[in-house]
Amino acid sequence: MTVWKTSARNFFAHKGRMALSAVAVLLSVAFVCGTLVFTDTMNTTFDKLFAATSADVTVSPRTAQGADEMPQNGRPVSLPAAAVERARKADGVKTAEGAVTSMSVTVVDSHDKNMGSSTGAPTIAGNWTQNDLRSMEITSGHAPRGPTEVMVDADTADKHHLKIGDELRTIAVTGDIRAKISGIASFKVTNPGAAVVYLDTATAQAKLLGKPGVFTHISVTAEPGVSDTQLKKNVATALGDSAAYKLQTQQEAADANKDSMGSFLDVMKYAMLGFAGIAFLVGIFLIVNTFSMLVAQRTREIGLMRAIGSSRRQVNRSVLVEALFLGSVGSVLGVGAGIGVAVGLMKLMNSMGMNLSTEDLTIAWTTPVLGLALGVIVTVVAAYVPARRAGKISPMAALRDAGTPADGRAGRVRAVIGLALTAAGAAALYTATQADKASDGSLFLGVGVVFTLIGFIVIGPLLAGFVVRALSTVVLRMFGPVGRMAERNALRNPRRTGATGAALMIGLALVACLSVVGSSMVASATEELDRSVGVDFIVQPSGNPPQPIVPQAAKALEAVPGIEHITHYKSVSAELTAPDGAVEDEGVVAADPTYRDDLRRETVSGNLADAYGKDAMSVGDAYATRHKVEVGDRITVAFRDGGTAKLKVAAITSDDTNVDKGAMYTNITTAEKYVPADKMPKNMLMFAEAQDGKEKEAYAALKDALAAYPQYTVQNQADFKQDLKDQIGQLLNIVYGLLALAIIVAVLGVVNTLALSVVERTREIGLMRAIGLSRRQLRRMIRLESVVIALFGALLGLGLGMGWGTAAQKLLALEGLGVLEIPWPTILTVFVGSAFVGLFAALVPAFRAGRMNVLNAIATE
Repeated sequence: MTVWKTSARNFFAHKGRMALSAVAVLLSVAFVCGTLVFTDTMNTTFDKLFAATSADVTVSPRTAQGADEMPQNGRPVSLPAAAVERARKADGVKTAEGAVTSMSVTVVDSHDKNMGSSTGAPTIAGNWTQNDLRSMEITSGHAPRGPTEVMVDADTADKHHLKIGDELRTIAVTGDIRAKISGIASFKVTNPGAAVVYLDTATAQAKLLGKPGVFTHISVTAEPGVSDTQLKKNVATALGDSAAYKLQTQQEAADANKDSMGSFLDVMKYAMLGFAGIAFLVGIFLIVNTFSMLVAQRTREIGLMRAIGSSRRQVNRSVLVEALFLGSVGSVLGVGAGIGVAVGLMKLMNSMGMNLSTEDLTIAWTTPVLGLALGVIVTVVAAYVPARRAGKISPMAALRDAGTPADGRAGRVRAVIGLALTAAGAAALYTATQADKASDGSLFLGVGVVFTLIGFIVIGPLLAGFVVRALSTVVLRMFGPVGRMAERNALRNPRRTGATGAALMIGLALVACLSVVGSSMVASATEELDRSVGVDFIVQPSGNPPQPIVPQAAKALEAVPGIEHITHYKSVSAELTAPDGAVEDEGVVAADPTYRDDLRRETVSGNLADAYGKDAMSVGDAYATRHKVEVGDRITVAFRDGGTAKLKVAAITSDDTNVDKGAMYTNITTAEKYVPADKMPKNMLMFAEAQDGKEKEAYAALKDALAAYPQYTVQNQADFKQDLKDQIGQLLNIVYGLLALAIIVAVLGVVNTLALSVVERTREIGLMRAIGLSRRQLRRMIRLESVVIALFGALLGLGLGMGWGTAAQKLLALEGLGVLEIPWPTILTVFVGSAFVGLFAALVPAFRAGRMNVLNAIATE
């Protein structure tokens, strides 16, 4: 009980000094809990949606693609209306109705503006059925009654200011459907962002599936008292052909949809938790520094406690109990803040077009428990070393001035360990750069990153002596005596400076590493495009999922004047059997012969032009090597939904590329010979070459031709490169935003170190003020000390990160990304920005130091 009382008194006596450490714990726990609450809420939202939209039993074609796949020909796989009648006659069936659903559509308004989601959620078109009443209700107007009427969901109507009577155009592969809004239906559960339009059944069949009397699935409802499992068995018996149909109960359908969405949510959750872990790691340095300095400042106090009978164990436990209080307070506040973070993330997603309701806010009991456990355990573990150091203070310390105990021998041991770890990490990174396969080198890269990071952390105090002196020569010496005093203060306790700088080093090392990797990827892809792509313009889908290029859009492109040629590009699913008997589901690219000019592919043997001849094809050199294929051999190609062909290998192309790597080419006419027209895939890409001197006119004309089809984009090579750069830049910005949490915690560490350092040096500051140091000079000294510590951490972090990034790029080079580019503007901006971070961190400690009363400071013990 005495230990608890003493710890509580000490904790509340130094609560101001503990505050920043508590904030670091709070932020880290809040990020963990916020991530868990947010992803759990997303799961709840989708679970409710999938459960509400699934019938008691759903019957679909066995060959249908998954929910996240787009049919290659733009038409979903269908089943006959006769199957609906057979299902309706099964025992225990109350109702059975055919339904039509397609995501191969784009919906635009009268101004050709896309009505789809901007967050990647699909646009769904179908017929209105009784099963839709499970999740929807018509709140205005009525369901479509003919080909000129369409109904839209209320969220889409609100977002795009649609009302009854407005005209919408639904773009499908069979043609455009122009209809006026006859009704608006609202979701009974939260709609995460999909745009939904309903057509009458006949129109949906004709325009979405291409023929009457077919459906994409059957929704079966059970009679009262009949279980879904029993209903599934009865319907299966009634249908008869088990190979043709896939049957799912409501729970099975919901689980299947949940699994397809769950993988995305898991990636997002674990990525965010990874950044929270980095913030926790940085927070450990802050907590270690805080307790180390508090123990140093209370050396005499602890010595007196030992003198009056306190044991080492009691002193040790006293410090750990203070850490327990700190972790508990920070964690409890962090759990509450985490719920606020989750709500904030939901609001952010809503502002971007996704609909998430706070009514679905899900807080599992494990979330606060995990947050509290993490916060407390991390804090106590971080305080363990300072607690052991406190326990070693002898009673004789009560007779000495307070200060940090000497640790010369420990420092030497630490330096040896740090150098060994750094050397081992550097060796692992070098080994990674010498790997022949990226998969083999990735393990060494990971080991090298971990070992060099730990090594730099351990060796930090040794590096501080050299690096701070070097930085001081450039940055501090120009400020005269004040600058030299700031240098000495930073060097006074190398361990403290090393730990403070290491906190900032971790975040900036990751920033530098990702910057190098991102810049190298952009530079490599740009070089690849310059070398390989010879065509002027590329047309590709921009939506998610990508919609194949509909025939009417392809015809519009073919009618554009000033075009030398248009190339059609189709990806055809097929099973290939090599001469050695090996079977692989590789697929082939069916393109016009002009594609060999649009994409410059290096040929290992044979002539690529011959691959576009009758019943001919090309293969990649990796496939050829794997199966010992040579020019002149024949490969058996079994086209999905088509016939089987024996195609002659006319060329072997090099796979030393990132564009169409491993692709096997054949002429479109060859593919059309074996695949029925209604099963033939639509273009996933198209290419256009302008006539000489007409590039600008052709570019504008192509854009005008596709103005009515906003789901596709026309890009010249400059656009394509910029788009690639923007995509990588957006991804890096998201990562930098998540790393900002770790950097904020590191800044708190600098603030806390300076604040406690000012308290530790109270008498010294008073004496300096007494002999003539002005308040302005004092504040400047503390600011300069903060700047040099921040620059020390930045220099280590940026150097370490560039080393990691360079090693990672060497592995990427094995995958074709062979250009190493160091983003010097970014690196220099971060380095200079670190100086401003140091200035900002010193504002409050410098202000408090300047306000000290000189006499009171001198009298401080």
